[in-house]
Amino acid sequence: MKRKSLLYKSGVEYADFCLNHVEGCSHGCRFPCYAFLMAKRFGKVKTYSEWCKPKLVTNALELLDKEIPKYKDQIKFVHLCFMTDPFMYKHPEVRDMTLKIIEKLNKNKIKCTVLTKGVYPLVLTNKKKYGKDNEYGITLVSLNKKFKERFEPYSASFEARINSLKQLSDVGLKTWVSIEPYPTSNIVEQDLSDILNKLSFVDKIIFGKMNYNAEVSKCDDPMFYELRASEIVRFCREHDIEYHIKFGTRNRYDKETEAIFEKPVVSRGLPPQKPLACQ
Repeated sequence: MKRKSLLYKSGVEYADFCLNHVEGCSHGCRFPCYAFLMAKRFGKVKTYSEWCKPKLVTNALELLDKEIPKYKDQIKFVHLCFMTDPFMYKHPEVRDMTLKIIEKLNKNKIKCTVLTKGVYPLVLTNKKKYGKDNEYGITLVSLNKKFKERFEPYSASFEARINSLKQLSDVGLKTWVSIEPYPTSNIVEQDLSDILNKLSFVDKIIFGKMNYNAEVSKCDDPMFYELRASEIVRFCREHDIEYHIKFGTRNRYDKETEAIFEKPVVSRGLPPQKPLACQ
């Protein structure tokens, strides 16, 4: 498919400019997936099965050639992606286009932040071809295989995600994890520390609640997300990791938000000097 534009300014609290060079996502997440809900609402897809058959934006690179000069002075960084997955598992055409997009943005001295439930290719460790300041993340909300079968049926395995991210971290690239949408205990019984211990190498952790799912309201612990958020904060401070608690996750929160990819939410190794936004 072709589009008339690609880059756009995001309203997400920790993002800047974004792009989505694919319509649909073969990972088929059923939390439910916000991107699928919006695509269906606005008539871009009619069914779940249609959503799971991604369509590549074939003129993405040409659009960037036009839009980078237009927005370059406004862009702090570009995020890939909020409405699809840039390293969609088992879709090499998506992976190849994503790599070309990152390379083009980096050559124009534009930093990229990336988030996937797929696997990062090792070629990203080439710091001469891809920017050394890029930040690569994975989504990981559970290590339970039955949970994955129900909610993330076609995404990469948890082990593959973690291992590919660790390979980028090992060569000095910045890495992060999105623990969102985190499920309540009535959806899956699990210990958050098991997830955190596997991710102690990352530079940042983002934590957020599960939305748009009626089962969340059936959780009999009104302090569930408050306690999990406190656990995230404690773990990150102990391991010198920056963190961001998404707006509305805790029972108490500030109205301000943070652009975490522009400035640290917590100075590494130092306690915060004032209450942090979204905590």
